Amino acid sequence: MTTRLYSHPIYLEHLTPPGHPERPDRLRAIARVLEDDAFADLVRVEAPEGDEATILFAHPESFVDRIRAAIPEEGLVGIDADTTVSPKSWQAALTAIGAANAAVDDVFTGKADNVFVAARPPGHHAEKTTAMGFCLFNNAAIAARYAQRKYGAERVAIVDWDVHHGNGTQDIFWDDPSVLFCSTHQMPLYPGTGAKDETGAGNIVNAPLSPESGSDLFREAFRARVLPALDNFAPDLIIISAGFDAHHRDPLAQINLTEEDFDWATGQLMDRAARHANNRIVSLLEGGYDLQGLSFSVAAHVKRLMKG
Repeated sequence: MTTRLYSHPIYLEHLTPPGHPERPDRLRAIARVLEDDAFADLVRVEAPEGDEATILFAHPESFVDRIRAAIPEEGLVGIDADTTVSPKSWQAALTAIGAANAAVDDVFTGKADNVFVAARPPGHHAEKTTAMGFCLFNNAAIAARYAQRKYGAERVAIVDWDVHHGNGTQDIFWDDPSVLFCSTHQMPLYPGTGAKDETGAGNIVNAPLSPESGSDLFREAFRARVLPALDNFAPDLIIISAGFDAHHRDPLAQINLTEEDFDWATGQLMDRAARHANNRIVSLLEGGYDLQGLSFSVAAHVKRLMKG
């Protein structure tokens, strides 16, 4: 498999308050683990800055203007209790979108079979008109719309295994049957959405997990709900909202996965991508706040993307 990695130094300049879990050190930890010789064949590309117009694929212009206006000349500004912006946050967010869209280009033009985007700020909590949960814009949603508009993708699947429900992605695609959204997540937990009976236009598949669930229940949720939905939908592209905060070391939740579970889940999605989508997978970093758990899990995920 040909796997590309997108990142950029600007992501380190999106600053958060001291002690905030979504911090630049997350990407530094990922960069260190991917320096291992096992990743010598990983194609590393500096992320391009995105086209601002593509943000409008998922968010209204008034919301985009509001975020832009909130960016300070110095210091930090709170968007909500959890979400802050700093002077370089706009450029970081735009480059995260640029990387996600470039990854879509890569898998549709044959430059890569799959792509992992190590970017921040994350995106899956960003609703149509609300920035929240460390997220400004919904990178996965924008990339899905980009694939539809540029490459005529008829069916895009977004699989979100972050421990927190991707309320933003669900909100954006709630009544759109051309996008399948599948989520495994802890419940109850922030942001409070993601019950099984939240089904949208039949395109929303939630698989909530109780606190202290481990590998067996996670894998069963995948086998029973996520994988059959993907086979029924037969997507042209699979986007992964790849949060790694369901790892047992993570401080923000109580799901007890290991890096082997992320390796397994990646392999399952690769099987479906091979079956339905000409191997096309775009994986976007979301959460993961224990640096060891995050870096080991990303390593397992990327290694599986590379090996097939």
